Amino acid sequence: MPARVSPTDRVRAKIDELFASDRELPEILEEVARLGAQLLMQAALEAEITEFLGRERYQRSATAADAQPGARNGYRAATVKTTAGPITLERPKLRGTTAAFASRLFGKHVTKTNALESLVIASFVRGLSVRDVEATLADALGDQAAISKSTVSQICQAIKTEYDTWARRPLGDVVLDYLFLDASFFRMHPGSPAEPILAAWGITTAGKPIFVGLAPGVVESTDAWAGFLTDLTERGLGCPLLVVSDGAAGLIAAIEQIFPTALRQRCLIHRVRNVLAKIPAGMQAEIRDGYWACFDTAEATTEAGPNLVELIDARLDVFAARYAPTYPAAMKILLTDRAGLTAYLRFPPEHQHRIRHSNFIERTFGETRRRTKVIGRFPGETSCVSIAWAVLDRASRGWRGLAMTPAGVRQLQDLRRSLLHPPRQLRPQHAPDSASSTTEAISATA
Repeated sequence: MPARVSPTDRVRAKIDELFASDRELPEILEEVARLGAQLLMQAALEAEITEFLGRERYQRSATAADAQPGARNGYRAATVKTTAGPITLERPKLRGTTAAFASRLFGKHVTKTNALESLVIASFVRGLSVRDVEATLADALGDQAAISKSTVSQICQAIKTEYDTWARRPLGDVVLDYLFLDASFFRMHPGSPAEPILAAWGITTAGKPIFVGLAPGVVESTDAWAGFLTDLTERGLGCPLLVVSDGAAGLIAAIEQIFPTALRQRCLIHRVRNVLAKIPAGMQAEIRDGYWACFDTAEATTEAGPNLVELIDARLDVFAARYAPTYPAAMKILLTDRAGLTAYLRFPPEHQHRIRHSNFIERTFGETRRRTKVIGRFPGETSCVSIAWAVLDRASRGWRGLAMTPAGVRQLQDLRRSLLHPPRQLRPQHAPDSASSTTEAISATA
């Protein structure tokens, strides 16, 4: 990596590489947490140097009236011990200064302190609150170790600013084949129940994954979801071919309201959970295996499309008939919204396994929730949404897309024409009156 790349950017690159690997998120969680701590501490050091000198890296003229003379002169390694293991930082060196620089955050010889970890927790988990960060450091290191408000604000506002910019970006250039929608609940306000954060990601016509939208919703209602989707369309997002979601009634109603021409796929993982909730524990494995066998198309010779939908529907009928006498409530749930269970079968076979559920964002949301359980709630909606966005945005850089084969592209193009651009019916002509008909007939004969 070029020498002019800052240590902070080098840590960011390591995080990007980690998410871009083939390893599952639970496997890399500890390494992500360690790199996240390293990123924040390194950013804090560099922010302190910028404040001390009054100018950014490679900037010659100072921006502050009380700026110090001198310049950056490389870095030296410094290791800080934490309960997650040692973290190596690059502490900036200076030359030509008239006053000695001493980090208010790390001091001169700090090598082991829980305050550094507390800073990470307070900033990224407890809610990016400047007051919380200052209080945490003061409790752990004393008043003399408190970092300045300007430095804390610079660090804490960065994610909020990035999210605000991202949430307003135009979407006119985003053309989706698949749109995935999900929500996750977080405690944002004291004394209030958990509230949803609504999320959307998609697969473009080029097969590329894209994180589309994220916003709070007071409740997971039709109005909340419709408002969320309307904001995306007003910024230019067009109608996808397939929208994948769980079975929340408000979400389904909003999809049908905002994207009436798109096909809708109900998450098969959510549906099997609904079914198994009505099954005794001793029978759940058998029902689960039978359920997934209904959707197994590995040996099917029927091509993707209406005929394959009919085949799977027939399997579901047989499966439900077998168990309905014993588990009528479970089978009633299974057969509800039948069209939503099989819409994915109209799409390219190489895509079907990935587009039949919306569980991907749910897993990433789960990691965010797991990190916040030790705190209990966030100090406000803005902090919660900002942190959720930061986790999902970083994770999205490692999401896998879909292969677009020539046959698959043709199939998607055919679906796009039939769903989104159907042939327009010619406007019927007014029936001519008898007089004009006679005149036209005479003229034609002549």
